Amino acid sequence: MTTAAETHRDVFGSAPAGVWSAPGRVNLIGEHTDYNGGLALPIALPQRTVAAASTRDDDLLRVHSVAAGETLEVDLGSVGAGSPEGWGAYVAGVLWALREDGFAVRGMDVTVTSEVPLGAGLSSSAALECAVGAAASDLFDLGLLGSDDARGRLARACVRAENEVAGAATGGMDQSAALLCRTGSALLLDCRDGSTEQVPFDLAAAGLVLLVTDTRASHSLNDGQYEARRRACEAAAEELGVGSLREVAPDGLDAALARLSSDELRRRTRHVVTEIARVRSTVEALRAGDLDEVGRLFTASHASLRDDYEVSCAELDAAVEAAEGAGALGARMTGGGFGGSSIALVPEGSAADAEAAVRAAFGARGWTEPACFTVTASGPAARDT
Repeated sequence: MTTAAETHRDVFGSAPAGVWSAPGRVNLIGEHTDYNGGLALPIALPQRTVAAASTRDDDLLRVHSVAAGETLEVDLGSVGAGSPEGWGAYVAGVLWALREDGFAVRGMDVTVTSEVPLGAGLSSSAALECAVGAAASDLFDLGLLGSDDARGRLARACVRAENEVAGAATGGMDQSAALLCRTGSALLLDCRDGSTEQVPFDLAAAGLVLLVTDTRASHSLNDGQYEARRRACEAAAEELGVGSLREVAPDGLDAALARLSSDELRRRTRHVVTEIARVRSTVEALRAGDLDEVGRLFTASHASLRDDYEVSCAELDAAVEAAEGAGALGARMTGGGFGGSSIALVPEGSAADAEAAVRAAFGARGWTEPACFTVTASGPAARDT
């Protein structure tokens, strides 16, 4: 396989100054909580997006995507809301956001390749942003990889790129995962204050694996559905007189729901408040070694996302049901929803059966064959060479 560095040399005529990469992520639990100031619990995937990069002396960004088979040229002075469009926004937007944050960033030549499945709900966009951001940090001596605080600042720049340039209203969990997750741990992320805590996540010691199913049902964060959920949560918070739904305590949920003006707002609020509570319970169960309880929480999370938040789809539901029928302790959709991927907590000896059951369920319905693979908690964005 041709490497990003070799392709860079072919496309741009010289070797890159270095190669950086950032991981995709799976969120174990805590879905659609990030933009509500809540809690999330992602792990970084072994699958990574790679950026081979060099600096330029002007303000021209040239970026080649191996997957797209094309090279884009963007004047950094032209970058802003909605410009450029398409995948280039996730690259140019990072350099724009770093400039907006006061960093001296010039043009770059960048070659991008990725193992993170596109449209699978595994945060390929954040992996791209963070790989490019890591490259920019080192090449322009910005110091944004040297500590968790600095990495958090880079994560915020990547979020701004996605929100303001690419036009996808993400809440920041994906970028934090790509920059702050550690090998063998899940990242407990408090999206209200940005604080993080590493939670041990070693399934092998418990004889379990985490099975990911990419349903191949297309997933997009900028088609309006994600933004509609976010607006509903903001409306509910306004009606309740709180800054965010994070401020609604679980023991005050029923009273809060009674004050809301519509069933839609009640269902959205119920999901967010109970999901934040499930994150806390999952962390407690992981620390206690109670993986059966983690499985039950996965299943409860999926039901809430399906029924109250309405972000699942037939393919995700089928993958979850098939995995649980084949012995999974629990399963749930992961990511923004409306397609993408599911995860299942499966005894190691049942992994092949669970995968076969998912494939059979899809085949019986005439759907595109899904991609199934197991993952381990991996490391953050870093320089490779």
